[in-house]
Amino acid sequence: MCILAAVSRASYYRFGAPGADSDEEEPRLRDAIQRVAIESRQYGYRRVTHALRAQGWEVNHKRVARLMREDGLLAIRKRRFVRTTDSKHDFEVAINVARRLIPTAMNQLWVADITYVRLGRVDVFLAVVMDAFSRKVVGWNLGPRLTAELPLAALTNAVDSRRPAPGLIHHSDRGVQYASDAYIDMLLQHGMIPSMSRPGNPYDNAKCERFMKTLKQEEIYCSEYRDMEDLRANLSVFLDRYYNTARLHSALGYQSPDEFEKRAAQSATAEIPPAPRMSFSRHEEIYPSDVRT
Repeated sequence: MCILAAVSRASYYRFGAPGADSDEEEPRLRDAIQRVAIESRQYGYRRVTHALRAQGWEVNHKRVARLMREDGLLAIRKRRFVRTTDSKHDFEVAINVARRLIPTAMNQLWVADITYVRLGRVDVFLAVVMDAFSRKVVGWNLGPRLTAELPLAALTNAVDSRRPAPGLIHHSDRGVQYASDAYIDMLLQHGMIPSMSRPGNPYDNAKCERFMKTLKQEEIYCSEYRDMEDLRANLSVFLDRYYNTARLHSALGYQSPDEFEKRAAQSATAEIPPAPRMSFSRHEEIYPSDVRT
Protein backbone atom coordinates (compact mmCIF):
# COMPACT_ATOMS: atom_id res chain seq x y z
CA MET A 1 0.00 0.00 0.00
CA CYS A 2 2.85 2.40 0.82
CA ILE A 3 4.52 1.64 -2.50
CA LEU A 4 1.31 2.18 -4.45
CA ALA A 5 0.58 5.42 -2.57
CA ALA A 6 4.21 6.58 -2.87
CA VAL A 7 4.51 7.35 0.86
CA SER A 8 6.95 6.15 3.48
CA ARG A 9 5.94 3.73 6.20
CA ALA A 10 6.77 6.33 8.85
CA SER A 11 4.37 8.80 7.23
CA TYR A 12 1.68 6.13 7.06
CA TYR A 13 1.95 5.30 10.76
CA ARG A 14 2.03 8.97 11.77
CA PHE A 15 -1.07 9.57 9.66
CA GLY A 16 -2.89 6.69 11.36
CA ALA A 17 -1.91 7.73 14.89
CA PRO A 18 -4.59 9.66 16.80
CA GLY A 19 -4.04 13.41 16.59
CA ALA A 20 -0.86 13.02 14.52
CA ASP A 21 -1.49 15.54 11.76
CA SER A 22 1.97 16.08 10.31
CA ASP A 23 1.20 19.66 9.26
CA GLU A 24 0.38 20.53 12.86
CA GLU A 25 2.83 18.17 14.56
CA GLU A 26 6.10 19.30 13.00
CA PRO A 27 5.96 22.96 14.14
CA ARG A 28 5.13 21.80 17.66
CA LEU A 29 7.97 19.27 17.53
CA ARG A 30 10.41 21.89 16.28
CA ASP A 31 9.36 24.18 19.11
CA ALA A 32 9.88 21.37 21.65
CA ILE A 33 13.32 20.58 20.21
CA GLN A 34 14.37 24.21 20.37
CA ARG A 35 13.21 24.53 23.96
CA VAL A 36 15.14 21.41 25.00
CA ALA A 37 18.24 22.55 23.12
CA ILE A 38 18.18 25.98 24.77
CA GLU A 39 17.37 24.78 28.28
CA SER A 40 19.91 21.94 28.14
CA ARG A 41 22.89 24.02 26.90
CA GLN A 42 23.07 22.51 23.43
CA TYR A 43 22.39 18.80 23.81
CA GLY A 44 23.22 16.51 20.92
CA TYR A 45 20.39 14.87 19.03
CA ARG A 46 20.54 11.65 21.10
CA ARG A 47 19.97 13.44 24.41
CA VAL A 48 17.36 15.69 22.85
CA THR A 49 15.53 12.56 21.67
CA HIS A 50 15.53 11.07 25.19
CA ALA A 51 14.35 14.38 26.67
CA LEU A 52 11.50 14.56 24.16
CA ARG A 53 10.45 10.98 24.90
CA ALA A 54 10.37 11.84 28.60
CA GLN A 55 7.89 14.60 27.67
CA GLY A 56 5.66 12.12 25.85
CA TRP A 57 6.80 12.56 22.26
CA GLU A 58 7.02 9.41 20.14
CA VAL A 59 9.90 10.45 17.94
CA ASN A 60 12.86 8.78 16.25
CA HIS A 61 16.41 10.05 16.76
CA LYS A 62 16.92 10.32 13.00
CA ARG A 63 14.02 12.72 12.69
CA VAL A 64 15.31 14.78 15.61
CA ALA A 65 18.77 14.96 14.03
CA ARG A 66 17.28 16.10 10.71
CA LEU A 67 15.18 18.84 12.31
CA MET A 68 18.08 20.03 14.47
CA ARG A 69 20.32 20.16 11.41
CA GLU A 70 17.74 22.14 9.45
CA ASP A 71 17.32 24.59 12.35
CA GLY A 72 21.07 25.03 12.83
CA LEU A 73 21.15 23.35 16.25
CA LEU A 74 23.99 20.95 15.43
CA ALA A 75 27.52 22.37 15.57
CA ILE A 76 31.10 21.19 15.87
CA ARG A 77 33.57 23.51 17.57
CA LYS A 78 37.35 23.34 17.37
CA ARG A 79 39.71 25.20 19.66
CA ARG A 80 43.45 25.48 20.02
CA PHE A 81 45.34 23.06 22.25
CA VAL A 82 47.00 24.27 25.46
CA ARG A 83 49.23 21.86 27.37
CA THR A 84 48.37 21.64 31.06
CA THR A 85 50.37 18.51 31.94
CA ASP A 86 54.07 18.76 32.76
CA SER A 87 55.24 15.20 33.40
CA LYS A 88 58.95 16.01 33.20
CA HIS A 89 59.70 16.25 36.91
CA ASP A 90 61.65 14.43 39.60
CA PHE A 91 58.69 13.47 41.79
CA GLU A 92 57.71 9.84 42.26
CA VAL A 93 54.98 8.66 39.88
CA ALA A 94 52.26 6.35 41.20
CA ILE A 95 51.37 3.12 39.42
CA ASN A 96 48.09 2.99 37.51
CA VAL A 97 45.87 0.95 39.83
CA ALA A 98 42.61 2.35 38.40
CA ARG A 99 43.07 1.05 34.87
CA ARG A 100 41.01 -2.13 35.39
CA LEU A 101 38.84 -0.87 38.24
CA ILE A 102 35.07 -0.77 37.76
CA PRO A 103 33.46 1.21 40.62
CA THR A 104 30.22 -0.21 42.00
CA ALA A 105 29.37 2.58 44.46
CA MET A 106 30.18 6.17 45.27
CA ASN A 107 33.56 7.21 46.69
CA GLN A 108 35.47 4.21 45.38
CA LEU A 109 37.26 5.93 42.50
CA TRP A 110 37.82 9.64 41.97
CA VAL A 111 39.36 11.03 38.79
CA ALA A 112 40.98 14.45 38.53
CA ASP A 113 42.21 16.70 35.74
CA ILE A 114 43.15 20.29 34.88
CA THR A 115 42.13 22.32 31.84
CA TYR A 116 42.49 25.89 30.66
CA VAL A 117 39.87 28.56 29.96
CA ARG A 118 40.63 31.49 27.68
CA LEU A 119 39.70 34.69 29.52
CA GLY A 120 40.35 37.78 27.44
CA ARG A 121 44.02 37.65 26.47
CA VAL A 122 45.14 35.25 29.19
CA ASP A 123 44.53 31.63 30.13
CA VAL A 124 43.16 30.69 33.53
CA PHE A 125 43.02 27.14 34.83
CA LEU A 126 40.30 24.86 36.19
CA ALA A 127 40.96 21.81 38.36
CA VAL A 128 38.20 19.23 38.76
CA VAL A 129 37.64 16.12 40.89
CA MET A 130 34.90 13.75 39.71
CA ASP A 131 33.39 10.57 41.13
CA ALA A 132 33.91 7.94 38.42
CA PHE A 133 30.85 5.94 39.53
CA SER A 134 28.27 8.67 38.95
CA ARG A 135 30.26 11.20 36.88
CA LYS A 136 29.39 13.80 39.52
CA VAL A 137 31.80 16.71 39.98
CA VAL A 138 32.55 16.63 43.71
CA GLY A 139 35.19 19.37 43.82
CA TRP A 140 36.61 22.10 41.60
CA ASN A 141 38.76 25.21 41.76
CA LEU A 142 39.58 28.07 39.40
CA GLY A 143 42.86 29.95 39.48
CA PRO A 144 45.16 32.20 37.43
CA ARG A 145 48.28 30.02 37.78
CA LEU A 146 49.02 26.38 37.13
CA THR A 147 50.44 25.46 40.54
CA ALA A 148 49.92 22.64 43.04
CA GLU A 149 47.60 24.87 45.10
CA LEU A 150 45.05 24.78 42.26
CA PRO A 151 44.18 21.04 42.40
CA LEU A 152 44.79 20.99 46.17
CA ALA A 153 41.86 23.36 46.70
CA ALA A 154 39.68 21.24 44.41
CA LEU A 155 40.60 18.11 46.37
CA THR A 156 39.85 19.89 49.66
CA ASN A 157 36.39 20.81 48.36
CA ALA A 158 35.77 17.22 47.33
CA VAL A 159 36.82 15.83 50.71
CA ASP A 160 34.69 18.37 52.58
CA SER A 161 31.61 17.59 50.49
CA ARG A 162 31.87 13.77 50.42
CA ARG A 163 33.85 12.69 53.51
CA PRO A 164 35.06 9.46 51.85
CA ALA A 165 36.19 6.45 53.86
CA PRO A 166 39.84 5.34 53.63
CA GLY A 167 40.70 3.18 50.63
CA LEU A 168 39.38 5.47 47.90
CA ILE A 169 41.51 5.47 44.74
CA HIS A 170 42.43 8.88 43.35
CA HIS A 171 43.45 8.80 39.68
CA SER A 172 45.06 11.62 37.70
CA ASP A 173 47.65 12.24 35.01
CA ARG A 174 51.37 12.35 35.74
CA GLY A 175 51.52 16.15 35.96
CA VAL A 176 53.81 17.83 38.44
CA GLN A 177 50.82 19.30 40.31
CA TYR A 178 49.43 15.85 41.14
CA ALA A 179 52.83 14.28 41.80
CA SER A 180 53.96 17.06 44.16
CA ASP A 181 54.73 16.25 47.77
CA ALA A 182 51.92 18.49 49.03
CA TYR A 183 49.27 16.76 46.92
CA ILE A 184 50.43 13.22 47.69
CA ASP A 185 50.65 14.03 51.41
CA MET A 186 47.04 15.19 51.39
CA LEU A 187 45.92 12.00 49.64
CA LEU A 188 47.71 9.84 52.19
CA GLN A 189 46.41 11.97 55.05
CA HIS A 190 42.84 11.07 54.06
CA GLY A 191 43.61 7.41 53.37
CA MET A 192 43.44 7.69 49.57
CA ILE A 193 45.46 5.55 47.18
CA PRO A 194 47.17 7.59 44.43
CA SER A 195 47.00 6.31 40.86
CA MET A 196 48.38 7.91 37.70
CA SER A 197 47.99 7.37 33.98
CA ARG A 198 50.60 5.73 31.83
CA PRO A 199 52.90 8.14 29.98
CA GLY A 200 51.29 9.72 26.94
CA ASN A 201 48.01 7.83 27.36
CA PRO A 202 44.99 10.14 27.90
CA TYR A 203 42.60 7.18 27.63
CA ASP A 204 43.59 6.13 31.16
CA ASN A 205 41.69 9.17 32.42
CA ALA A 206 38.99 9.10 29.75
CA LYS A 207 36.03 9.90 32.03
CA CYS A 208 37.50 13.16 33.25
CA GLU A 209 38.77 14.03 29.78
CA ARG A 210 35.25 13.51 28.43
CA PHE A 211 33.83 15.79 31.10
CA MET A 212 36.27 18.54 30.13
CA LYS A 213 35.09 18.25 26.52
CA THR A 214 31.46 18.51 27.62
CA LEU A 215 32.23 21.53 29.79
CA LYS A 216 33.89 23.39 26.94
CA GLN A 217 31.29 22.53 24.31
CA GLU A 218 28.24 23.26 26.45
CA GLU A 219 29.49 26.19 28.55
CA ILE A 220 32.92 27.67 27.81
CA TYR A 221 32.64 27.98 24.02
CA CYS A 222 29.07 29.29 24.24
CA SER A 223 29.79 32.21 26.57
CA GLU A 224 31.89 35.31 27.00
CA TYR A 225 33.07 36.27 30.47
CA ARG A 226 33.86 39.71 31.82
CA ASP A 227 36.43 38.64 34.39
CA MET A 228 37.44 35.84 36.72
CA GLU A 229 34.49 36.33 39.07
CA ASP A 230 32.01 36.23 36.20
CA LEU A 231 33.61 33.00 34.97
CA ARG A 232 33.52 31.53 38.47
CA ALA A 233 29.83 32.37 38.88
CA ASN A 234 28.93 30.82 35.52
CA LEU A 235 30.94 27.68 36.27
CA SER A 236 29.15 27.34 39.61
CA VAL A 237 25.77 27.49 37.86
CA PHE A 238 26.85 25.02 35.17
CA LEU A 239 28.39 22.48 37.55
CA ASP A 240 26.12 22.69 40.60
CA ARG A 241 22.76 23.55 39.07
CA TYR A 242 22.96 21.91 35.65
CA TYR A 243 25.64 19.26 35.12
CA ASN A 244 25.26 17.45 38.46
CA THR A 245 21.52 17.87 38.82
CA ALA A 246 19.90 18.02 35.37
CA ARG A 247 22.16 16.98 32.50
CA LEU A 248 21.36 13.56 31.02
CA HIS A 249 24.34 11.20 30.73
CA SER A 250 24.23 8.39 28.19
CA ALA A 251 26.66 6.35 30.32
CA LEU A 252 24.21 6.58 33.24
CA GLY A 253 21.17 5.44 31.27
CA TYR A 254 20.27 9.06 30.49
CA GLN A 255 20.07 10.11 34.12
CA SER A 256 21.74 13.02 35.87
CA PRO A 257 24.55 12.23 38.35
CA ASP A 258 22.39 13.24 41.32
CA GLU A 259 19.51 11.06 40.12
CA PHE A 260 21.88 8.16 39.42
CA GLU A 261 23.37 8.37 42.92
CA LYS A 262 19.92 8.62 44.49
CA ARG A 263 18.68 5.52 42.70
CA ALA A 264 21.89 3.64 43.50
CA ALA A 265 21.44 4.44 47.19
CA GLN A 266 17.80 3.31 47.10
CA SER A 267 18.65 0.01 45.40
CA ALA A 268 21.46 -0.83 47.83
CA THR A 269 20.32 -3.74 49.96
CA ALA A 270 23.35 -4.02 52.24
CA GLU A 271 24.73 -1.53 54.70
CA ILE A 272 28.24 -2.05 53.27
CA PRO A 273 28.43 -1.07 49.56
CA PRO A 274 29.65 -3.75 47.12
CA ALA A 275 33.37 -3.84 46.47
CA PRO A 276 34.61 -2.51 43.14
CA ARG A 277 35.13 -5.02 40.35
CA MET A 278 38.18 -5.58 38.18
CA SER A 279 38.13 -6.04 34.41
CA PHE A 280 40.90 -7.89 32.58
CA SER A 281 41.60 -8.65 28.95
CA ARG A 282 40.77 -12.10 27.67
CA HIS A 283 43.50 -14.74 27.70
CA GLU A 284 43.81 -14.67 23.91
CA GLU A 285 44.21 -10.88 23.94
CA ILE A 286 47.08 -11.09 26.43
CA TYR A 287 48.76 -14.19 25.00
CA PRO A 288 47.84 -14.49 21.30
CA SER A 289 48.11 -18.01 20.00
CA ASP A 290 50.68 -18.84 17.34
CA VAL A 291 48.17 -21.13 15.68
CA ARG A 292 45.12 -19.58 14.06
CA THR A 293 42.21 -21.84 13.23
